[in-house]
Amino acid sequence: MTDRQVGIQPATDAWRMWKSGTAPERRSPQGRLFQLADRFGSAVAAKKAHVMPGYLSDPAMFTERTFAAFLFDMDGTLVDSIAVTNRIWTGWAQGHGIDPDAVLRTMHGVRAVETIRRHLPHGDVEREAAILTRAELEDMEGVLELAGAAAFLRTLPPRRWAVVTSAPRALALARLERAGIPVPPVLVTAEDVTRGKPAPDCFLLAARKLGVAPGDCLVWEDAPSGIAAAEAAGATVLVVTATHAHPMATSHPMVASYEGLAAGLDSAGRLTLALAGSRRRRGLTS
Repeated sequence: MTDRQVGIQPATDAWRMWKSGTAPERRSPQGRLFQLADRFGSAVAAKKAHVMPGYLSDPAMFTERTFAAFLFDMDGTLVDSIAVTNRIWTGWAQGHGIDPDAVLRTMHGVRAVETIRRHLPHGDVEREAAILTRAELEDMEGVLELAGAAAFLRTLPPRRWAVVTSAPRALALARLERAGIPVPPVLVTAEDVTRGKPAPDCFLLAARKLGVAPGDCLVWEDAPSGIAAAEAAGATVLVVTATHAHPMATSHPMVASYEGLAAGLDSAGRLTLALAGSRRRRGLTS
């Protein structure tokens, strides 16, 4: 008895046609079955790529979703700067008689001026921010690329991604250079907006500069303030957990690093995201 006689070969042919987008219809029972099988393949690939279990809350991101652009936070998302940041802000807090733990709990992901206003409301905010920025520019010890970030970014078309950070421009450029991260044509920094994260202004501006709708973007973030800003902008969110000391409670999918991830363009020229080893990996431009 041959494979074709027991129906194996026709099923294989149908699977290949479904992957190419020709048949069977995705809404048909057979199409739904193949869709589930494709998602299961992504789940297996996710385990190999060390993608956090939370990604399963939106498996379509790795099998079906496409985007006009990717918007990346910097610190904690592309660059690991947590050691130097904590070191400098701890010294600043102690110098002003402020509990360092209280500062460190609230400063990640937001502009320095917001943190200073919160903890030193009667101080000279601009002066304090300038002192902190100078200290951070002079201390690059421990500033590192997050695993696989630079290689992943180099696969993206230049006008289809941006870095959106709460850091001042000079500090952003210095940290990107230190970590070996390419600088995109669109870089939105602290000086570019009146309201910082969690306000959506920075992501709205980045989308506008790229000429795309904010709701058609995938935002890569690590901090609650940035996640809130992306949500307010109407974007899809992917949480990068590389620098998290504790699990984050979030409904968004999560990845531990860029290793095992692959970006590409579909036939319509839209960005796709796949897990190395998943079926969607085939045909990607990266």
